[in-house]
Amino acid sequence: MHPLLERAMTTTRRQFFSRAATGVGIGTAALASLLNQPLSTAAESASAEGADGGLPGMPHFAPRAKRVIYLCQSGGPSQFETFDYKPELAKLFDQDVPKSVFGSQRLTGMTSGQARFAVTPSYYKFKQHGESGTWVSELLPHLAEIIDELCLIKSVHTEAINHDPAITFFQTGSQQPGRPSFGAWVNYGLGSENQNLPAFVVMNSMGTGRPVGQPLYARLWGSGFLPSSYQGVQFRSVGDPVMYLSNPPGLDGAGRRELLDGLAQINQLQQSQFGDPEIATRIASFEMAYRMQTSVPELIDVSGETKQTLEMYGDDVAKPGTYARNCLLARRLAERGVRFIQLYHRGWDQHGDLVPQISRQCHDVDQPTAALIKDLKQRGMLEDTLIIWGGEFGRTVYSQGTLTKDNYGRDHHPRCFTMFLAGGGSNGGYSHGATDDFSYNITEAPLHVHDLNATILHLLGIDHERLTYRFQGRDFRLTDVHGTVVSELIG
Repeated sequence: MHPLLERAMTTTRRQFFSRAATGVGIGTAALASLLNQPLSTAAESASAEGADGGLPGMPHFAPRAKRVIYLCQSGGPSQFETFDYKPELAKLFDQDVPKSVFGSQRLTGMTSGQARFAVTPSYYKFKQHGESGTWVSELLPHLAEIIDELCLIKSVHTEAINHDPAITFFQTGSQQPGRPSFGAWVNYGLGSENQNLPAFVVMNSMGTGRPVGQPLYARLWGSGFLPSSYQGVQFRSVGDPVMYLSNPPGLDGAGRRELLDGLAQINQLQQSQFGDPEIATRIASFEMAYRMQTSVPELIDVSGETKQTLEMYGDDVAKPGTYARNCLLARRLAERGVRFIQLYHRGWDQHGDLVPQISRQCHDVDQPTAALIKDLKQRGMLEDTLIIWGGEFGRTVYSQGTLTKDNYGRDHHPRCFTMFLAGGGSNGGYSHGATDDFSYNITEAPLHVHDLNATILHLLGIDHERLTYRFQGRDFRLTDVHGTVVSELIG
């Protein structure tokens, strides 16, 4: 049989029903934009997919937040040196942690064989700040100034004890790779507010606290089993912000448009034959890349920002790829309607030499994070922009390696650690949960990863139990079969 005839006969039962179901779906919507089809066709597509590309009926109720900026501190910031003040530990310096504190909890292989588990108080001083009287480390003076904007959560706990499964769990709701990321779920449910930029954007930066950070894999912002159109688009700090955004040598804008039109017709034929959603994704991605040729250069050009604004973010804002610059770009993305903005900052992994490392790491993030919150507030955007700050787990009360009063290390600790929310309907000036005298166990209001994710979705107007996707015969969701909305975190 001729290969073309054989290929034409390969339509499966699944492809047949997929084609029937998606005839006015994303492929038609993308092609309407590409090929300038009549507005009636585009309108039908919009009706099928939701007005902004999200699911029909979403959000489920009035949202408090329209967008998210997730400041992911990769590696696990120590709660002892940031927000969980434990002054009594100074009296127990270098004494063994009581065995009753550990119970039957597991330890990592890096410290389970240690001869001693010596109590390690924080080297840094704490003071109370704001009307809430919240204790904050001297390492975070700028965040201390706006502490009443923050909703501190001191009782976060997770199930993973090592980096990759822990950060995967936070970002996808599962320790096993392959599930859609948080941003992909939000993109799938709510769609985009700007057709010239992706709904989900990711930026990475390397901290100065530790020369080598934990690796970050694209699956952390991937779409898993959702169509790949919902995955995050990574902006780079060197060269084109998005790969292949510029025209190749010898090809001008008109030539690229002609090329895309031709590709669209070929892909449209493929789509009509096979109904593969990834073909529709390819069509949409080509068109988005074309539109981003104009929108992205304008976005990353910060020359129009005022001197006051730039100074607020700190000196590093002048350097592309730094956390400070990414925070400023996050605000600019939020202004332009990007739904989910994820900033990863690596280097929070102080197993040894903690004092000099964490002081540099906190310096990286303190001023820019505070500036982002203040910048959004003065522009009237903080009330509907939710800021999330935190890592994949916390740090142990006992020292890893050599212990002195002015330097030490801390191992991974998933049992309790601190994160914070700001804006987007969160309860500013509130501190949720409490830990024991060793910040080793939770004593009040434990908050699991699934509870946190359910609450974040609630602030976006999403019932986490109703945002589902059927895959391999089962309805999946970000919170799996768990999660409770924590009303105390909502202002």
